[in-house]
Amino acid sequence: MGGRLSAQVATWDTRLTRRVRRILVRPLIATCLVVALAATAAWAQDQPAAPEKYPFEGGTLTITPTGDLDKVLDFDGKELARNYDLSLDRMVEVNGIKVALFAVGDGGNMCPPSTVIVWKPEGAGIRSETVGGDCGGPAPAATTTGIYFVPYLLPGASGNVREWTPEKGLQIVGELSYAPEAGTSWDDLDPAKLDSITDALRNESVYEAAKDLLGDKLTDVSTGLLVGGGTQSTASGAFYAAGCVPHDCGGADGFMAVDPKGHKVYFAQRADEGKIAAWPSVKKWPADLRDAMKGAMSGG
Repeated sequence: MGGRLSAQVATWDTRLTRRVRRILVRPLIATCLVVALAATAAWAQDQPAAPEKYPFEGGTLTITPTGDLDKVLDFDGKELARNYDLSLDRMVEVNGIKVALFAVGDGGNMCPPSTVIVWKPEGAGIRSETVGGDCGGPAPAATTTGIYFVPYLLPGASGNVREWTPEKGLQIVGELSYAPEAGTSWDDLDPAKLDSITDALRNESVYEAAKDLLGDKLTDVSTGLLVGGGTQSTASGAFYAAGCVPHDCGGADGFMAVDPKGHKVYFAQRADEGKIAAWPSVKKWPADLRDAMKGAMSGG
């Protein structure tokens, strides 16, 4: 009896030991696997992506990611551009010459890239030209006779339209001025259809009210609203939103409200030393909009 009991106890002990090992070892293996996978993922993220290659005029245009979080564009080893955001837009033909267009910029919300034009004149080496400055390049529109750059205009602003050709390069061919949609009124406003509060300024009635209120400050104040989300509404039917300047949130942050029933607009902008400038004076704002503005601007 004693021998059987000892043997049974030994068997239980062996089974218990095996079970404990499974309980302890399996999580350890799983933990090691997770750590290994995380390390592998981190290593993979640190590795630059493979270069993008595009055959072009007897050579190769290459976009190469670097370890410095930017990309380099080159033609057979000759560097043409470098920036954080760099990609091929399209290849076109202008006056019989092949042209490659690349979007190059710092990235970020509401910050359009510049355009790098690459071409190779007959009997000459590769050439490139950049159109657009930091955070504000106009989008290119290509035709068979030229590439046109039409500026994105803010309310109250004007800008030059430029044409590029292989023979003449870049030249001004006209001027555009911002204009709202003619014939639109307060009754046409639907905040649910606005991607940004600045879209309300496409309405002729809103635009005229804003222009009368802000004068030559309209473009500057509009810039402080570019980076932002959708609108919010008050119980009275007014709607509003806050925003900031691309790549400068916390600087000249802005606020805009529209009261379709009262046919009024309200603006505020962060000024020097954190002070808030308002149009009209904050004392003339409805209480609900004044509270919404102070709440939105207090976090900047």
